[in-house]
Amino acid sequence: MKKVLFAIIVAAMALPLSAQDDISKLSWGRIVNKMPASWYASEHAVRLGDTLLTYQTDRGGWPKNVKWHIRINHDEMQKIRKTGIGATIDNNATTTEMRYLAKVYAATGLQRFREGFLYAVSYILEAQYDNGGWPQFYPPRPNVPYSACITYNDNATLNVLLMLRDISGNADYLKSLALSDSLRTAASAAFDRGIRCILDTQIKVNGKPTVWCAQHDAVTLVPAKARAYELPSFSGAESAGLVLLLMELPNPTPEVVAAVQGAVEWFESHVIADSKFVCRQDNAGVSDAMLVHSPGNHVWARFYDLDTGEPFFCDRDGIKRNSVEQLGDDRRNGYGWYITSPDKVLKTYPKWKKKHNII
Repeated sequence: MKKVLFAIIVAAMALPLSAQDDISKLSWGRIVNKMPASWYASEHAVRLGDTLLTYQTDRGGWPKNVKWHIRINHDEMQKIRKTGIGATIDNNATTTEMRYLAKVYAATGLQRFREGFLYAVSYILEAQYDNGGWPQFYPPRPNVPYSACITYNDNATLNVLLMLRDISGNADYLKSLALSDSLRTAASAAFDRGIRCILDTQIKVNGKPTVWCAQHDAVTLVPAKARAYELPSFSGAESAGLVLLLMELPNPTPEVVAAVQGAVEWFESHVIADSKFVCRQDNAGVSDAMLVHSPGNHVWARFYDLDTGEPFFCDRDGIKRNSVEQLGDDRRNGYGWYITSPDKVLKTYPKWKKKHNII
């Protein structure tokens, strides 16, 4: 079936954009999440859904950073599809494609889109480790050790858990799929194992829960290194989404309560007050990223040293620096060194305590 679809899609992609309802100026995320419900029944939406089925890997997932609605390197995608190497949950991959297929199926009733969705469910269930975590890539990429790590970076694991929660809870956009009770039960069990992994990987200092690293070793669960400038650390960015998910659990156990409270206390003690991370350009268009004084605003660093608890910054040489201004142009201006997402955690926390009568 995929060989036939491949030929169809290659022909369709050759059509002028005017014949396809030009959506090339929209982001892939907007197409998946914000188009009118009626659009997903359109000829273009169906053709785009067939593109996803064509390049769904033989393991059931998809590669990342592909603008499916614009232009595709067919030769490269065919290699990824056949080997499975490149299928990932990183950068919103796989779960976003699943959401799109579910919407097109709901609008059209075409069975192939339901089958593609179910195949992707099998992928994320198969990819889960026994300890409840998910690798960045499944199967892991050869010669890329961190691809096998339990990955919180860029909300990879969080996105999978949200999808599993939607499946187990039969979310509205999934109702037309008529998912079986056994599949929903499997999704619920996988979700629970994922929460268990989040609790088990939370970094403890003197026995007290704090936050998480962007990735953890798949066996030892300790903080792990990814790219040269992404060293083991307390991660301000990825931890925020994990805490918010824990606060959404309907009946938090004492362990979950302790995990949330420990993370909140860590965020409170590591905030960088009256500051803002900006990227300015001079008259020649040269970027210059820096942390500036900004009364009333506050940020957190992307990475904090595991020994000192102080923010650190790295170039591609992997050497820690004390400030972003000490970095070369490439990493200084090409990475999100400061974030504001923990602010939502701190604003949600009082409501969560009140809801569950937590002192």
